[in-house]
Amino acid sequence: MKYDIIIIGGGLGGLTAGAKLSREGKKVLLIEQHDRPGGCATTFKRGDYTMEVGLHEMDGPSPSDIKTKLFNELDVFKNVTFLEIPEFYHFISGRTEITIPHNPEKASEILKEAYPQEKEGIDAFYSYLLFPKKRIIEPDAPKDRSLGEFLDSIIKNEELKLVLLGNLGYFHDDPYSISLGYYSAAQVRYLNNGASFIKGGSQHLSNHLAAYIKEHGGEVVLNHMATGLIIEDGKLLGIKYSKKIVSDNETLEAFGDEIIVNSSLPGLVELLPDKEGAILKNEIGSQQPGASLLTVYFGFKNSLKNLGHHHYCLFIYDESVKTQKDILENNRGDYKKRNFTFIDYGQVDSALAPEGKSTGAVCCTDYLADWENLNAEEYKSKKEEVAKIFLSRLEKIIPGITGATDYYEVGTPKTVKCYTLNPAGAVYGFEQKPFKQQVDTNKIFDNLHVASAWGKTGGGFSGAIYAGYMCAINIMRKKPVIKG
Repeated sequence: MKYDIIIIGGGLGGLTAGAKLSREGKKVLLIEQHDRPGGCATTFKRGDYTMEVGLHEMDGPSPSDIKTKLFNELDVFKNVTFLEIPEFYHFISGRTEITIPHNPEKASEILKEAYPQEKEGIDAFYSYLLFPKKRIIEPDAPKDRSLGEFLDSIIKNEELKLVLLGNLGYFHDDPYSISLGYYSAAQVRYLNNGASFIKGGSQHLSNHLAAYIKEHGGEVVLNHMATGLIIEDGKLLGIKYSKKIVSDNETLEAFGDEIIVNSSLPGLVELLPDKEGAILKNEIGSQQPGASLLTVYFGFKNSLKNLGHHHYCLFIYDESVKTQKDILENNRGDYKKRNFTFIDYGQVDSALAPEGKSTGAVCCTDYLADWENLNAEEYKSKKEEVAKIFLSRLEKIIPGITGATDYYEVGTPKTVKCYTLNPAGAVYGFEQKPFKQQVDTNKIFDNLHVASAWGKTGGGFSGAIYAGYMCAINIMRKKPVIKG
């Protein structure tokens, strides 16, 4: 079968690219190995509870956001409801408890009141993020550096730095190895646009985009995996794929003018022939997959508001974390002290549980190496131990939460790898280090494109959506090949 566009992977990047190109009249085939579209933008059911796999909050969408333009084009707003998140986050460290609003002016006022000796540093932080054009006129400013270095250069109070780093886990595991440029571009979207949660869970967005592709003449094939690329006379012509079920290994073929990869670049290396695979492997160079995440999903018998809890997003830093330099070690340390996030979806009209009940999630930075060498019994036992650790820690913050808990389940980096095929279970693609090398797959084949967290835009929901959108735009801008 011949298509205009073939997309390997049905995460948000692939779905966005496919929906946009379908709208423009392209015949699209999208192949997804899971039984549902979305990648990390999915949900699953457990009794009365719908568990949100990945979405805690999405920046925007606001009037000036590219997502708004795209969502209008693809009828997203007609089919998906976005709920405004009431605050940026509530930070707790044992020494400090403070709520940071999305509004940067109000946030600045709150922080200046709490840290009056750091007014200049607070102004410098928000000025850098909110007014990027001013950076150009600073002749001695480095083109890029780490977020940790930047904070050290403008602020002395270590606790304030930790407060500002509350949601670091949304991007990376170490302030001293994340690019300031990348961080500021991502963080400023929250500051300028606020944030939202998709009512009913992110599966609604993924399902809509998949349906949009099909309504516009495309195909979305689930439970199938790409097994190779079809290359003849040095040209990329299509893909080989098969059902994911091992017992049925019939190889299918599809031919397309443009091939979009919505998966990891290390995974793409495995699909390419030796020569081209070696080129891409060299392009990737020394880049390493970023950290993974551990999630404990909770179903609650009632709303946590009944227990006096009124925050949507908590960032809990252990008392042992006193400086930025402690964060990476903490992320790799004992779960009894590891920094974590708690999301209470019951604080908004999430529709993830029947009326009177609610859901929530603990999330922390984690690594596949801590889980992959366990046998089945050890793996199950460790998950149970970790769940009880975090529930015990939550009980100290929200007394009564243990008795309100009706169900819990643990997802590990091993789980992430299983359902996304990402190496190391990485959720944000490659580590976003200063001066990170950009990879151009067009150097291998001019009709091979990347629309995922492993590309130029990086990870997160917005990063993946932007990757898919820009991929579609670049394909549409290509000059047609004149034959004959």
